Amino acid sequence: MEKKATKWENGRKPADIDAVRLNDIGFRLILIPAFGIVIPLVTGMMEDARFSLWQQKLSFLYTIGISFVIWQGNRFLLFTLRSYFDWFNKPLRKIIALLLTIPFYTVPVSVLLLVVWYRIFRNGQTDWNTVGLTTLIILIAVLFIVHVYETVFLVKEAESEKVMLAQTEKARAEAELEALKNQIDPHFMFNSLNTLSHLIEEDPQKARRFNDLLADVYRYILQNKARDLVLVREEIGFLNDYFSLLKIRFEEAVQLRMDIPDEELDQYLVPPISLQVLAENAIKHNEFNDVQPLIIDIRLRGDELVVHNNLQRKILRRRSSGVGLQNLEERYQLTTRKSITIRQDTGDFTVCLPVLKIA
Repeated sequence: MEKKATKWENGRKPADIDAVRLNDIGFRLILIPAFGIVIPLVTGMMEDARFSLWQQKLSFLYTIGISFVIWQGNRFLLFTLRSYFDWFNKPLRKIIALLLTIPFYTVPVSVLLLVVWYRIFRNGQTDWNTVGLTTLIILIAVLFIVHVYETVFLVKEAESEKVMLAQTEKARAEAELEALKNQIDPHFMFNSLNTLSHLIEEDPQKARRFNDLLADVYRYILQNKARDLVLVREEIGFLNDYFSLLKIRFEEAVQLRMDIPDEELDQYLVPPISLQVLAENAIKHNEFNDVQPLIIDIRLRGDELVVHNNLQRKILRRRSSGVGLQNLEERYQLTTRKSITIRQDTGDFTVCLPVLKIA
């Protein structure tokens, strides 16, 4: 039985008071009768009493009842206090609340029920020393059981807190990944529409072909944007379509070379639209023409796709923000828990993309 919280310290609800479910039925079924029998024997309540067999049975039944009343009453108080105090915010208040409620319930109720026992089974001849000793043992037992309950609750709450944090982290990562994926559309469309506008003025025939290819490319983006991983074969096919767009505008000034065995294209996975980002980045940052073309070379080496291009740095009016590569790196971290590797020297620019092998 668990009481739901109605008020929280500092406005904070303990992580999972509502979520924790404590199945202590077996615990109570064993210990309540055990305490009801053992404590009277230890304290000598039965000494010097000439009980018949039925009187002994009724006497133990009564002391088990005392044990039940003490246990259930303190259990109710414990669960009620958990609705108002928790160890995380105000541990001192929690301790004070337990010390004020548990003994002030246990001691009077124990004394009262023990006196009644003496009236029923000992003709009202109350042994106050035995009553005091029995009450003290009951109180010690209650404090021990309360400690056990609180320890179990703290362990369960810690486990639940970990689950909640993991779920929160997963939701945050999914939201971040979705935001990063959504950055792809505007960036790609902006560049493509600029290219289309340029071609419409220069060569309407090419513009028409470009528009048809653009539809195919954008269809791939829409179909795969929601996926975290795609086959390398699918990504290479998309890159070929994207490169066909580039060839319409730049012709022989851009070239694509690939060295990936066909049988391995279906054995590895990568985040979608990874290779297109690298190709677009190379176009953006390099000078090229038919005499000095931009050559993008893609090879599968071990567990990495190595994407290399010759570096012919373009002088940009504004410094690049690096959003494209940063977006790709963050998507890789969130999707694969791996990082891309970027190497650059005087004439070469290389990015290594980790691939995941299909089990």
